[in-house]
Amino acid sequence: MERPERIAILYNVDFDATTVDAAAIEPCARAIATSFEKSGRTVSLWRVHGDDILDVLTPLRASNPDLVFNLCESLANDVRNEPTLAGLLDLYKLPYTGADLVALASCLHKRRTKEVLVARGVTTPGYRYFEDPRELDDVSLGALDFPWFLKLAHEDASVGITDENHVTSVEALRARARRMIAEYAQPVLAERYIAGREINVTLVGNGADLRVLPPHEIDFGAMPSERPHIVSYAAKWDEAHVDYAGTKPVPLRDATPELLASIESIARAAWDALGLRDYGRVDLRVDANGAPWVIDINPNCDISPDAGAARAAAAAGLSYDDLIDLLATSAWRRYR
Repeated sequence: MERPERIAILYNVDFDATTVDAAAIEPCARAIATSFEKSGRTVSLWRVHGDDILDVLTPLRASNPDLVFNLCESLANDVRNEPTLAGLLDLYKLPYTGADLVALASCLHKRRTKEVLVARGVTTPGYRYFEDPRELDDVSLGALDFPWFLKLAHEDASVGITDENHVTSVEALRARARRMIAEYAQPVLAERYIAGREINVTLVGNGADLRVLPPHEIDFGAMPSERPHIVSYAAKWDEAHVDYAGTKPVPLRDATPELLASIESIARAAWDALGLRDYGRVDLRVDANGAPWVIDINPNCDISPDAGAARAAAAAGLSYDDLIDLLATSAWRRYR
């Protein structure tokens, strides 16, 4: 057998009202199922909320799939449980796509991501971490080279990000960070803001077969001049918002061979540092000197037909069906 023939697609249905993107998981699962069915594979869909996880995994293991396509991004309405599911798949000896428990946990904890990148010599902006609002009283914050940018420590999909997260003074940093900690009940990571281009790099495969797909960048051309060039929550999920129109992903333009080589090198270094597998995305900012800085790593980026990974694949001459087959085959070969 040269490819996985019996595919089980596992996805979460604990749609938290605070995460608009969650409801897109089921359509993505069905699109992937359709892709596999077109290639003659046997496909089954498995829904999980969290409380029922063992009731799902026991019959899933009994069905003996060649591969589990893991689309679970949370369990029981908590994204911090996402690594737990990968660990359970390992425990049940079920082969699955994507990152393992360690990689997912490392990427989901933004301070840990920073620590790993710094330890491995991957260029990333300087940062501060605030778990307790009292830490914001630290007088050394006055020495920061503003502007800085604030993120929730355990979220993705731009949850909690507004234009106010781009702070230009210590007073603004303290005020916004306190509100975020109170509203979301989790720590805040602040990092030095890198003015310049924002670039998304999708990687697929493993080992010697790892491919860097054509990079895309965010076109901020339609963003009003008074708003910061960032990708806010509204930019991703509110089509009526000014940020949505002002943050369009487009193929990377006017890139020199040196810049492309630098982007690919740092994306591969970040991938290796965090231990990603099969597919993922590295987000960069490129400063005025042409130096790339890693600002985020997504080990389970959206692979819906209209998402960035599919656009990057198309730019590389891969259809959506080609992309899904590549991800599944890459994962299956790891276990073979």
